[in-house]
Amino acid sequence: MRLEKCYFCSSTAYPGHGTMFVRNDGKTFRFCRSKCHKNFKMKRNPRKVRWTKAFRKAAGKEMAIDSTFEFEKRRNVPVRYDRNLMSTTIKAMKRVQEIRARRERAFYKQRMAGNKERERELDVREIQNSIHLVSTPAVKAKEVQKAAETPKQMELD
Repeated sequence: MRLEKCYFCSSTAYPGHGTMFVRNDGKTFRFCRSKCHKNFKMKRNPRKVRWTKAFRKAAGKEMAIDSTFEFEKRRNVPVRYDRNLMSTTIKAMKRVQEIRARRERAFYKQRMAGNKERERELDVREIQNSIHLVSTPAVKAKEVQKAAETPKQMELD
């Protein structure tokens, strides 16, 4: 079973899913869903469309350079089946996946390190700018008292 990569969004296109576009010159483009195919036909750049992996890597939101990406490259060299080779390959794939997950978590933590202070500053600034919209219990009590006195004054008039 061969898992292809979507030409537009770089996600996996599973067998029997998605579409394949073949150009007149023979170049083939595989798409995981019609959304990617339509964006390709509209000549959109995947690096400028926010939901693609190309955008996330170009914007620095995902790891772009790592040694674990070398293992994912396709090699078109046929190898004779060997049970020991298969078992060691599967073990290596699991280990590489663990290493990549650990590195991605570290990358995410490092990227999000200054967010809490920045969000706190924005919240404080917003409260300072909109303090007139915040009503305290004392102000509410005065408004209720004023509302209660208003009908009595109307009855007296």
